[in-house]
Amino acid sequence: MQVAAINSVRTKYHDIRFVSLQLIGKIPLQVLRHCFYRRWFKLTLGHNSVIYNSCHIRAPHRIVIGDNTSIGDHCILDGRSGLTIGNSVNLSTGVWIWTLQHDMNDPEFGVKGAPVIIEDYAWVSSRTTLLPGVTIGKGAVVAAGAVVTKSVEPYTVVGGVPAKKIGERSKELNYKLSSSVPFF
Repeated sequence: MQVAAINSVRTKYHDIRFVSLQLIGKIPLQVLRHCFYRRWFKLTLGHNSVIYNSCHIRAPHRIVIGDNTSIGDHCILDGRSGLTIGNSVNLSTGVWIWTLQHDMNDPEFGVKGAPVIIEDYAWVSSRTTLLPGVTIGKGAVVAAGAVVTKSVEPYTVVGGVPAKKIGERSKELNYKLSSSVPFF
């Protein structure tokens, strides 16, 4: 009886936390959103980085975002198994990053996961999906709509389902991203 009560309290806590994160993601002022993410949920957000509105964040205390990085609107950032995003990274609108998923071969349909790492100067374009355990190398580009199931080498351009190499990117990168739209 006592175990059931404890599990019920845990479930309610996680439900409240999940709903709170969804509501905070819709606040139309970046400064306020970022304050909640940092202070209430212990998300590490670097200097001059931005998370645009309507992002879904899971386990923010296990997410580290570097400096001068832009996270587009409607992204999913899953930190349950760990998520590290480097400096001057651009995640375009609708990027889904998963660090935990169901194991289709587990008789109990259990879960398995691994951290995702996105290195400096990477660009992950719109409507892409990154699966658990991948690393997106420095300066790499993931083309729109790709599904990344394996790690991407530095300065490589990948696209498709599943993502495959389609090109190379210049190694002469030194830009710093910043937000100029404080109300989005």
